[in-house]
Amino acid sequence: MSLLISGSLAYDYIMDFPDSFRNHILPDKTHMINLSFVIPELKKEFGGCAGNMAYTIKLLGGEPIVLSPLGSDGAAYQSYCKKHKIKTKYMPLTTEHLTSSAHITTDKEDNQIAAFHVGAGFEADQLSVHDVKEKIKLAIIAPTKKEAMIKHSKECAERNVPIVFDPGQQLTALSAQELMLMIGQARFLIANDYEMSLIEKKTGWDIANLLTHTQVVVTTLGEHGSVIRTRDEIFEIKPCPPRSVDDPTGAGDAYRAGFFTAYVRGYDLQMCGQVGSVAATYAVEHYGTQNHRFTITEFTKRYEETYGKTPPLTLPSKND
Repeated sequence: MSLLISGSLAYDYIMDFPDSFRNHILPDKTHMINLSFVIPELKKEFGGCAGNMAYTIKLLGGEPIVLSPLGSDGAAYQSYCKKHKIKTKYMPLTTEHLTSSAHITTDKEDNQIAAFHVGAGFEADQLSVHDVKEKIKLAIIAPTKKEAMIKHSKECAERNVPIVFDPGQQLTALSAQELMLMIGQARFLIANDYEMSLIEKKTGWDIANLLTHTQVVVTTLGEHGSVIRTRDEIFEIKPCPPRSVDDPTGAGDAYRAGFFTAYVRGYDLQMCGQVGSVAATYAVEHYGTQNHRFTITEFTKRYEETYGKTPPLTLPSKND
């Protein structure tokens, strides 16, 4: 049974600036900023929210299907996915654009300046859920071109596929009416605490009102864990303690991958959140969004160390 992910695929260009941005910004000249930073090292990583989720879902033995275009330079990403046994059938290459890309510069105080080039993502709305032939257990509608998010959510609803709505960075692009429509189509709404506050402000719905339109609201809280709310229950998920904090980028995508891989296997919501938390911690402990590794035995042991019990269902893995 497959997990469909409609979201971005991108190349991440990661740069570390060995100084503080504030040492180079003149407070009285912010109306005419003209800066150039010398970066000693550049790293190119595979990224994008759909790619990040698919990577961790596959580590957990799941079957992700990514519905997202790649650009004229996307063959390397396709080869990478094939290497990790991630299907590329619905990752078409377009000749009109380069693959989406994120250019991220981080200073020594962990401040970031980032730019995102949409690239091939402009064509995301040309893809259709109706072209996916595999049986879909659950669909995650993650950040990509706004029109694609709306279209793919509607198509999943037409196919009676349960939807996870993850608006993320596209919250500012979606109107209140579009947000309300997609929340109403979804079984799950997931966002971090800042994004959830913005959703409440844009829709005029507090959490109680949101839960009259969707069944489950998941709020991630970074290092403080997460909260899962239904109309009848609240589950507070404590975080899995990291052994190091190398890079928090991609932790949210790993959490989603863990949570919804567990959900389609029949875990209860408490355990879904805990699986998500462990998956997120592996991402935090490694630089980049797709560089963490674990076997199912290692993952289960980490889960037991944190939560004191064994997951009731075995997570199959060919690599275990």
